[in-house]
Amino acid sequence: MARTKEFDPDAALQSATELFWRRGYEATSMADLVEHLGIGRASIYATFGNKHELYLKALDRYGETHSAILFRELSAPGPALPAVRAVVRRFAAESTAPETRLNGCFATNTAAEMGPHDAAAARRVEQAWERLETLLHSALVRAGAQGELPPERDPRSLARLFLVLMQGMRVMGKASDDPARVREAAEAALALLD
Repeated sequence: MARTKEFDPDAALQSATELFWRRGYEATSMADLVEHLGIGRASIYATFGNKHELYLKALDRYGETHSAILFRELSAPGPALPAVRAVVRRFAAESTAPETRLNGCFATNTAAEMGPHDAAAARRVEQAWERLETLLHSALVRAGAQGELPPERDPRSLARLFLVLMQGMRVMGKASDDPARVREAAEAALALLD
């Protein structure tokens, strides 16, 4: 007879996601995962695979969760430009707030730590960036169709600009104590929407 799990795999994956996001892949040991998740090493392996497989599942979880949030924000009915501005400003605020800035973005952190030598992680980062760019592009196309965006503005170029800016803000926020740098860059980019 198969034994039932004595822990919630979904809650364990969420805990692993938070730990990897905060500490990174290399700085998180299996012993750290056992302690943080409160489950045995054998249960981790049986449920999630090895540390690398668990990391990729955590990265997938992060991507799905954050894509859903961005989808709601950028796809809401009504004017689209206020939503784009709000998302960019939220990224700037989170990138400079003392309680969130050091975490950065899990996808961006992964790109810096693992992207150059881990194809599976790099693929997931690229997918996350493609989703964000697509959501921004869709909102900007909608803004153009609704007459909010000047016709000479290219929604694809603007979406790419905001993608790169938003990921850069996460990196700057982790390493800089100067919130004005991030906020001023965000506002300068947002001025292109006028």
